[in-house]
Amino acid sequence: MIGIAVLGSTGSIGESTLDVVARHADRFRVVALGAHRNVEKLLGQCRRLMPEVAAVADPQAARQLDSRLRFEGLPTRVLGGEEALAEIAALPAAHYVMAAIVGAAGLHSTLAAVRAGKRVLLANKESLVMGGALLLESARASGAEILPIDSEHNAIFQCLPPEAERGRAPRGVRRILLTASGGPFLDWPREALESVTPEQACAHPNWAMGRKISVDSATLMNKGLELIEASLLFGLPADRVQVLIHRQSIVHSLVEYLDGSILAQLGSPDMRTPIAHALAWPERIASGVEFLDLVKAGRLEFTSPDTVRFRCLALAEEAARGGGLAPVALNAANEVAVAAFLEGRLNFVGIAAVIEPVMARSWGGPTRDLEDVLAADREARAVAEALLARPGRLRGACA
Repeated sequence: MIGIAVLGSTGSIGESTLDVVARHADRFRVVALGAHRNVEKLLGQCRRLMPEVAAVADPQAARQLDSRLRFEGLPTRVLGGEEALAEIAALPAAHYVMAAIVGAAGLHSTLAAVRAGKRVLLANKESLVMGGALLLESARASGAEILPIDSEHNAIFQCLPPEAERGRAPRGVRRILLTASGGPFLDWPREALESVTPEQACAHPNWAMGRKISVDSATLMNKGLELIEASLLFGLPADRVQVLIHRQSIVHSLVEYLDGSILAQLGSPDMRTPIAHALAWPERIASGVEFLDLVKAGRLEFTSPDTVRFRCLALAEEAARGGGLAPVALNAANEVAVAAFLEGRLNFVGIAAVIEPVMARSWGGPTRDLEDVLAADREARAVAEALLARPGRLRGACA
């Protein structure tokens, strides 16, 4: 029986993971769950799955969960605080770790899982964007397997030669073609983007996702972060990773080879497919996903992204080319700006307007250790918050 720890169990990826695991109860067992503060949902998962441990980053929420579990006589042990997530990531009983905590908050626990030599199902792209070199070096040292869960990176992984190593350029590959749905505003004129509401930005046409990643998809920053992740994970320079707009979200990504061949992975837009693939790899198991009907799907269309209207993608491409700590600063500024947008303190086009001056600073220093990453993250957040406090300095944004 394979023990699994699910970090971010109350989010959409976490819930999809638990759905796939439940379909194969003879093979997998959930030994640990981790979340930020959603006590109600985590309590329900504990009732159903009876994990050994539940970790809650928010200490007050951890105390609430512990009290309710003890009142119901459930055996799950509760750990509280940020370190608790890293503790369950390294739990001996957890052979596989689903790393699905959103944003920079997931870096510490993902790194703990890698250092513990786990099979890490990586759904937290920000971990690689921020600490790519650290994660890949730690995986080589510990023997950890990093299997991508983002639908695009999982598709690329499926299309690469079986001997390909994470972080090293695969032989015979010319470039990676990373597909993007384009989000809900692909055809909107620039002036209309200024009045976009959080509710509109979170209404993705193809995928069911959390609010932050939905906004990232709408700005195309999500694709920019994925470009950085792909470059690091598959060992190719950023100029050999090309973004294509593919509205149907059926072709999840493609790999072009030197002989002119292009291999693609297709499927219904459902995250249970990459989750099932990574859980059973190199085998294949049922995921519960509706099978793709190509006749019903009809046409498959591809276009180039507009990086003038969607400036966030261009900024991410610049960060990928710059390397060093630039991707750390990009991610930090984006998290601050997206939070401000969701809170009504910033308009939609203001997200890029916050990120751009942050990225204009010098972020070319080396990433020697985790403290370098965290220091750059703190500095970029401080600069972004200062810009939000003085909205008149944001070019192109409406205060």
